[in-house]
Formats: sequence, structure tokens, C-alpha cells
Amino acid sequence: MVLEDVVEKVLANDILFIDNVLKKKDEVREEAIRITRDILRYSTEAVRLIHLGKYEEAWKNISMARELIVDLRELLADHPDLYYSGLIYNSLSEYAESYITYKLIVDREMPSYKEVGIPHIPYLQGLGDVVGELRRHVLSLLGNGEIEEAMEYLEVMETIYLWLRKLNYPDPLTPGLRHKVDVARRLVDDTKVLLINTRNAYMVSRKIDEALKTKD
Repeated sequence: MVLEDVVEKVLANDILFIDNVLKKKDEVREEAIRITRDILRYSTEAVRLIHLGKYEEAWKNISMARELIVDLRELLADHPDLYYSGLIYNSLSEYAESYITYKLIVDREMPSYKEVGIPHIPYLQGLGDVVGELRRHVLSLLGNGEIEEAMEYLEVMETIYLWLRKLNYPDPLTPGLRHKVDVARRLVDDTKVLLINTRNAYMVSRKIDEALKTKD
């Protein structure tokens, strides 16, 4: 048999087979993208609602995102290369951020990695972003004069940062984490300065008030 005919025969089988596999994977990928967009939307909205104090609505959004994550996991059960990829991680990290933020602020609990229920990379990415959300919460508390509680959440911010800092791995193993740790450090330092200044200003103001009352 002529070599060209041999090549033609083999490729006719192999390329058509691979084409069918890739067509199916592409269909799955498109559906996965649609689901991840919804997860991202619900998670982002949940964070917004948390900071507005609309906790019930925030939890509804988190619950809807969680249901979609189950659907996503089932959809990609035969496609682990897609599930454990940057394509999916962005939405899952946003979910982790919203879930952990809610638990810390509303329930005053720290959920475990298993409870969050996503792969470890987006979990770590989301945990890193929680530090920024807690800073927003600290600013809100300070605006209401709740200095002691603000101090408590600063300590939580620092605890998260110190634990994430222990994971000193190259970026290919923990993509984006090193940058998030650097950002978290700056946020913790800036928040410390802010709280010290605010507390000092509060103490001065209180002493002035006391002095004025004594004078009267």
C-alpha cells in the first residue's frame, strides 16, 4: 500500500475521533463559561449586599452561587482539565470571598476549607481577597464609632495574612497568591495606622469632653 494511503487511512479515523471529542469538550466549555458568569454575578452581588447590611439577601445570592457550583462540578466531572483551570477559578475565588466574608461578618465564624467546598487554589485566592473586604467592614465600623469591634476585625485581617504568608510557593503552583499576600500586608499596615490615629483622636476628644464637663 502506498504510504500516502496509509497516512490517509489512519488520520481519517484518528482526526475524526479527536474532532468529536473536542466538539463535545467545546460544548461543555461554553456551558461552563455560562455557569461561571452566574456564579461570579451572584457572589459579587452577595459581597455588595453584605456591606449594605442586607444579610438575608446576601445569603440568598451565596446559596444560588453554591447550587451552581454543584452543577458546574457535575458538568465537568469528565473534564477535570477544565474544572481545575483559570477558566473556572476566577468565579470560584469570588464565591470563596463572598462565603468567608459573610461567615466572618454575619455569623462571626471562620468556615473551613472543606466547608467552602472548592479547589484549594481558588480558595486561597478568595481568602486573600477577604482581607480587603474586612478592611471595608473596619471602615464602616469606624464610621459608626465602633472602635473596639474594628480592632477585632483588624486582628482577623492580620491572622489571615500571616497564615497565607506561610505558603511560600512559586506562582505556577499558587497563581496570583503572592500578589494577594503583598496586597494584604499593605492593607493590614494601612488599617493599623488608621485605627491608631482614630483611637487617639477619640481619646483626645473624650478627654476634652470630660474637661469641659468638669469646668461646667
